[in-house]
Amino acid sequence: MKNPKINIIIQARMGSTRLPGKVLQPIMQRPLLGYLIERVRRIQTMHTLIIATTTHSQDDVIASFCEKEKVNIYRGHEHNVLDRYYKTCCEYPADIIVRLTGDCPLIDPAIVDQALNLLLKKSASLDYVSNTQLRTFPRGMDVEAFNFSTLESAYHKATSKFDLEHVTPFIYKHPDLFHLANFVHMRGAANYRLTVDTPEDFLLVSKIFETIYPTNRNFTLADILDAFKIHPQWKKINAHVKQKKV
Repeated sequence: MKNPKINIIIQARMGSTRLPGKVLQPIMQRPLLGYLIERVRRIQTMHTLIIATTTHSQDDVIASFCEKEKVNIYRGHEHNVLDRYYKTCCEYPADIIVRLTGDCPLIDPAIVDQALNLLLKKSASLDYVSNTQLRTFPRGMDVEAFNFSTLESAYHKATSKFDLEHVTPFIYKHPDLFHLANFVHMRGAANYRLTVDTPEDFLLVSKIFETIYPTNRNFTLADILDAFKIHPQWKKINAHVKQKKV
């Protein structure tokens, strides 16, 4: 695929059952979403960044924050997130989409580039690439990349509430329809939890940012794992948290 248009879409909303308003929770006076935007902007592959939030009034603050940060925004359906992604790409046309979530502020830009490079290299034979089908990366480093035609197919064929709410299950549950690929972390780091869904998660992510960010704004997953070696007690902070099932 020559000079493809790439959308990196971050889904984010203020509603959250376990930690309401988490995407704008501040660490060192900066909201989580601000850190995520900063990290996404370091992705080397040329792209357009869009925050996909909802039309709910409580998400007006996200829209205002994106305007302040000069980030594209699309506001759509609160619960039908597949529709929200598809309509985002109707407003901001693209050949390839990367799906990220607002509760993963530590995402390593190099991992996103890795997913895109794999999809671009094999664009003729792949429809969907992720690092989540076989989990070797920490939660919080989740990346999914797929062709617009794949998204469009899911949009027209998916009907269950589950598939509409979670965007990509229809794709990876149908290897008969789509060509899928998964990439892995060589060191194996699946037992780390770096996403933000609970107060304990937020406490851990706060410690990571407060320890690393002041001297190394461009820190990587490797830097985070090295910090855990120095601070092994960190892992206990959210070790008991169970991931919500998709």
